[in-house]
Amino acid sequence: MGFHRRHAPSGFDRGAAFSVLSAAAVSAAAAALGALPAAPAHAATPRGDARAEVDRLYQEAEKATEAYDQAGENAGLLRGRVSASQDRIARSQQRVNALRQELGSLAGAQYRSGGLDPSVALLFSRDPADYLDRASTLDRISVQQAGRLHELRQALRQLTQERAEAAHTLAQLDRTRRDVAAHKRTVEQKLARARRLLAALSPGERADYDQASRSGRDDLLVPLTGPESGPAATGRAAVAVAAVRSALGRPYVWGASGPSGFDCSGLMQWAYGRAGVHLPRTSQEQRYAGRRIPLSQARPGDLVVYRSDAGHVAMYVGNGRVIHAPHPGAPVRYDPVDMMPISSVTRV
Repeated sequence: MGFHRRHAPSGFDRGAAFSVLSAAAVSAAAAALGALPAAPAHAATPRGDARAEVDRLYQEAEKATEAYDQAGENAGLLRGRVSASQDRIARSQQRVNALRQELGSLAGAQYRSGGLDPSVALLFSRDPADYLDRASTLDRISVQQAGRLHELRQALRQLTQERAEAAHTLAQLDRTRRDVAAHKRTVEQKLARARRLLAALSPGERADYDQASRSGRDDLLVPLTGPESGPAATGRAAVAVAAVRSALGRPYVWGASGPSGFDCSGLMQWAYGRAGVHLPRTSQEQRYAGRRIPLSQARPGDLVVYRSDAGHVAMYVGNGRVIHAPHPGAPVRYDPVDMMPISSVTRV
């Protein structure tokens, strides 16, 4: 997801699809999420420093994108929990309503059958046996009524608990939605500043930058030395490798998991999804999605996670190379496996 120089940290951007934030929103996002404040509009950045600043902004935006992806996944899980809670509440409410109706019917029957004092009813009864039968029925109604009352109390307690849990989940969902919006603002702010810095470069400097970042080189979309070497680690890894190769040339889009665009972890999730494997959404979680192995044992299909913050992920495809979604303006492509410091290698 980042601008990658050999052994150098990197980052990424979504591009012109998002607008520049207001100064107030930028400051709030920066304070909340550890963003560095934007330089004043009038402050000039030296040309050499501008390229380093773009790299830094891309890397920080990449971290914010992973947080955005995680918050989005959490929101999806919470929406599912809310929906399930609503179904349970509806069923519990139906149960409560049915019990109340049944208790009402039992109470009516008891009133109609037992309106007189038992001793007086016996005096006026023409058939003592009939009276005893009715008295026995009343007894059974009372026992049944007591049982239904107990069920109703339990159903009401369950309904109260489910409503409280649903309210708690809704509050979590609301906080998560705010997190999503905050992370999105942070990404947009950093990428907008990176675009301004790049726009300020002269044509020659921008060409040097693009060459250094390998953004515009078509030769990175095809194997450099023929087909990937060595077999994939597993059958599903082989399917994932075929899928990630089919994505070569598609654009980097932050927060996207295909099929028309990807960020780095979105590409890995999509590729393994073609093999029927569900990976977590973020690179931080994907590094734990399987068995950790040393780089010397890497085989096609293994996930290579970069930097100490695990902020970027790629798929090893053999011949010392990976395929990944680097950063805005650079499509899904091949790069050397050691393009930046490696944090871990995971076999799914």
